Amino acid sequence: MSALDGVTVIDVGQFYLAPYCTTLLARLGADVIKVESPEGDPYRRLPTADEDGISLQFRFLNSGKRTIRIDLKSARGQEVLKRLARRADVLVQNLSPGAMDRFGLGWEQLREENPRLIMASGTGFGSFGPYAGEPAMDLTIQARTAIMSTTGFEDGPPVRTGPSVVDFMAGTHLAAAVLAALYQRTTTGRGQHVEVSLQDAIIPSLTSNIAGYYASKGESPERTGNRHGGMAVAPYNAYEAGDGWVTILCPTDAHWKRLCVLLDDPATDDPRISDLHGRCTNMDLIDEIVTRWTRRHSKLELQSILREANIPCAAVVTLPELLEDPHVAERRIIRTVTDEDGSFTTLGSPLFLSDSPTEDPERAHALGADTDAILDELGYSAADIAELRESRAV
Repeated sequence: MSALDGVTVIDVGQFYLAPYCTTLLARLGADVIKVESPEGDPYRRLPTADEDGISLQFRFLNSGKRTIRIDLKSARGQEVLKRLARRADVLVQNLSPGAMDRFGLGWEQLREENPRLIMASGTGFGSFGPYAGEPAMDLTIQARTAIMSTTGFEDGPPVRTGPSVVDFMAGTHLAAAVLAALYQRTTTGRGQHVEVSLQDAIIPSLTSNIAGYYASKGESPERTGNRHGGMAVAPYNAYEAGDGWVTILCPTDAHWKRLCVLLDDPATDDPRISDLHGRCTNMDLIDEIVTRWTRRHSKLELQSILREANIPCAAVVTLPELLEDPHVAERRIIRTVTDEDGSFTTLGSPLFLSDSPTEDPERAHALGADTDAILDELGYSAADIAELRESRAV
């Protein structure tokens, strides 16, 4: 039995935040029904679309979900969603601020339809505060929350992170809030509205940067490149190897002493770098000493030597190397699945429960593929469904 067996989730989301939240819930066994506009989720049509017109991003985040096409701007479409909400456990949405209320489908309206419903909202800045209601995307939140200003090198421009960390961190936070609300409902019998903002979800990741800023009274550089965000650990960097790069960090004096044995460099006897404080004050010297050694070895040799000495390290892998990594393959976080239509690649589950198997992902469904079946489950007759289609409400 899956952890969320019997739980029905409505996904009224676009892009990454809500879809990743509901992907996690689907992998835990929830029946996720994705509600799309008549035109479909915009991410269906990105340039990475394959022969059937569905983008790989959409496939990754919507496999294993059923899909219904509803025009939420129409009164008939709004009634369909209300009927769907009456039998659902959770509704997850990250539409533009105020959109659900304008459709008459906000929390106050839907709780009247189903007092047990949990409504989960992903927003840019939350429902209160000076920025409440402002639209936001991953890039704009990175700009507004110092993620970009703390990413990159001190003498370079601000840089966005490679992955969409804001959307996915917020999606994970939102899934946690949903699970907490489901647990509380077992005691109270009532649903509730849970909310996660993109800004709130990403700010905790700046803990080291904020600590460094306060501790240095604002003297610490905002962008530290590959060095520690709070400039509080050294060595801590990506070091050049003979064939690439390797990351090395020594969070304690014990780690540093073990590294000095490997370095076999008289420069490590300098009393200025005998303790962590001194090493952080002389980071350029530390990096110079370490780099003299790393350049003499391949990145995999370095990784092997450092691991043997119990020093935190990792070779910097490329994206192709990651996709071919045997550990990634065994963990099945990226899945290639074969069905009657051939093979497709999608996300597996990062969640493992010893007594609750995760669900095998299915191919992302075509736009509106499950509309008739879902409407039938809601009690609509064949004539009703035909009328809804005629009116273009679905």
